[in-house]
Amino acid sequence: MSASRYTYLGPAGTFTEAALRTLPEAATRELVPMVSVPAALDAVRAGEAAAALVPIENSVEGGVTTTLDELASGEPLMIYREVLLPISFALLVRPGTELTDVKTVTGHPVAQPQVRKWLATQLPDAVWESAASNADGARLVQEGRYDGAFAGEFAATTYGLAPLVTDIHDAQNAATRFVLVGRPARPSAPTGADKTSVVLWLAADHPGALLELLQEYAVRGVNMMRIESRPTGEGIGRYCFSVDCEGHVTDRRVGEVLMGLKRVCRDVRFLGSYPRADEVSANVRPQVTDAAFTDASDWLARCLDGRG
Repeated sequence: MSASRYTYLGPAGTFTEAALRTLPEAATRELVPMVSVPAALDAVRAGEAAAALVPIENSVEGGVTTTLDELASGEPLMIYREVLLPISFALLVRPGTELTDVKTVTGHPVAQPQVRKWLATQLPDAVWESAASNADGARLVQEGRYDGAFAGEFAATTYGLAPLVTDIHDAQNAATRFVLVGRPARPSAPTGADKTSVVLWLAADHPGALLELLQEYAVRGVNMMRIESRPTGEGIGRYCFSVDCEGHVTDRRVGEVLMGLKRVCRDVRFLGSYPRADEVSANVRPQVTDAAFTDASDWLARCLDGRG
């Protein structure tokens, strides 16, 4: 395995690259752009890279389905870090292009909902076609395939383009969440502000099946931060669930949630416990602290010993 190589969704100039460069260790790694999320993750599975940074969630569009599906299938991988990057687009054009000259535009499919209102008011007749990434859209504009691309302003220099309009976003405070993914290993030590991710498969489709999953979190006071269903490919109506919750696997309440899920689910894929990018600590009720679980366990031991 190349411990000095990180892959990311490329080409150069993507928001993913910008997010990756916020990590201190990126300064000492070879950063290799890949053509797709699956390609970036497969390089890690094959031992060609130590880790990959890929987008997983957007504050406007929700989950990045390609990443969710890749983490739920194939050889297991684990999340070790997350990065939150504020997102604002620029309309990149070839030098000399005016706004009235822009008839065709491109960008990553996730970008379109974030600039849809701006397009409707400023370029209502422009035709949108999706690109593999925002930076790839910039490359296609450079090649003359499109008139404009929605990408990060920082990509303009890389592709010899000009930012015709900057700070484009339909939603204020838009952000994308990225995850650094590697091969399975022991999770990093808890920080007190952590997140745990899993993929869950229902044991059977029956009334209350999803409620059973939710109750495993609720009765132990563990806050679910995100839950999304994804088709399993096994037929219509067959889904798995991608879930993030507050806390670390070494927290007693979180560990007992995972054990409960393992009992009631057909399968559970542990995707890792890792520091939260926002560094917000969980608000843990006194009844579900590690001390409360230890006290209850000690009490049960006394009962079994005739001292209850």
